[in-house]
Amino acid sequence: MLEIKPTHGIDVTVKVPGSKSYTNRALITASLAAGESVIKNVLLSDDTRLMMACLKEVGVSIKSGQDDNALVIKGCGGAIPAREANLFAGNAGTVVRFMTAALTLGKGRYEIDGVERMRNRPIQELLNGLNQLGADVTSKETTGCPPVIINASGLKGGTIKMKGNVSSQYISAILLAAPYATNGVHIIITDELASKSYVDLTIEVMNRFGVSVKRDSYKEFHIKSGQSYKGCEYMVEPDASSASYFFAVAAITGSKVRVEGLGENSLQGDASFVDILGKMGCVTRKAKNWLEVEGGKLKGIDIDMNNTPDVVQTLVAVAVFAEGKTRIRNVKNLRYKETDRISALVNELKRIGVKVMEYEDGLEIEPSTAPHSAEISTYNDHRMAMSFALIGLRIKGIKIKNPECVHKTFPDFFERLEKLYS
Repeated sequence: MLEIKPTHGIDVTVKVPGSKSYTNRALITASLAAGESVIKNVLLSDDTRLMMACLKEVGVSIKSGQDDNALVIKGCGGAIPAREANLFAGNAGTVVRFMTAALTLGKGRYEIDGVERMRNRPIQELLNGLNQLGADVTSKETTGCPPVIINASGLKGGTIKMKGNVSSQYISAILLAAPYATNGVHIIITDELASKSYVDLTIEVMNRFGVSVKRDSYKEFHIKSGQSYKGCEYMVEPDASSASYFFAVAAITGSKVRVEGLGENSLQGDASFVDILGKMGCVTRKAKNWLEVEGGKLKGIDIDMNNTPDVVQTLVAVAVFAEGKTRIRNVKNLRYKETDRISALVNELKRIGVKVMEYEDGLEIEPSTAPHSAEISTYNDHRMAMSFALIGLRIKGIKIKNPECVHKTFPDFFERLEKLYS
């Protein structure tokens, strides 16, 4: 258990680790590419190490580069080397979903599983999509969740229809594998696509490795046959989700925080968290290579967070100190993350004395006169730990249970947080 020390009035410039989203996408594309790739500023965390371990298990060569946080990957040219493997994805959604799609390109039998929570995280829509493309993938326990069995003999391609409202990672997974289908792949989204910006990241990484994707208003995606990834040097952008915690520090403590390496042109949807804080009363500044937030008098907002679900918990921490209610909408997919994040947020807000209303697709926070100290349960969810730690910067006696869960995406988060005021 870790107790957070209150602070205020700091003025700092910080750097955050590389993006998990970019890192895991680059790992997949580099592994499928022809030739060698060098990936720089890689995030080294539980999730990315799980991805690397899975790729190595199926025969991909991944070694440390000359620079810190750099990897050298020898791609397999779209042909999975191993004919059989049993893979472990922990509780990393990107790993189980991206690997499931990539493994359909092999020839053989593969199984991918995870922790108990992963066995409750839906994947059937991805399996349905892959099977429409000629794959043979099934939920081993017929639950629509992992473990997943892949009887691989390549992808035929074709036109498929998929739902997009549970997870954009289903679409990203198929996009990443699609260049190696025998025929072109045409994906039609039958409802509203969640977390659109993450699909933009996928397409950007694919473009960088030499594959083009035609997108029609997030309703249709076309990938022509005959394309393949080419090995290259790739620099991973700093993680906007990780940066959100430090922008929130500025908002909560009336401080000024600048994050270097993340600029106004970032495609990461979570970079827009700066704009959200601006609507709440903070002063925001932007440049090509940095973003800055200066705390101001906070006010509640009513906001649709469907495109930025990973910063909902960060926003909740800020909303605790705002004047007026904050209503967060259209994030039902948070119920299928590392934990049911909506219920977890409601439980822990009540624990510190904050009035909160739970909805199927979100929640409403009504700040109380003064939140009080408490021991915060994290549900083994890294974002719960990091977000509620922010509340401890204003409220004395906030203690975080199982702080080690941040290793999933931000292993030294608490050390970096402490350095802000040490």
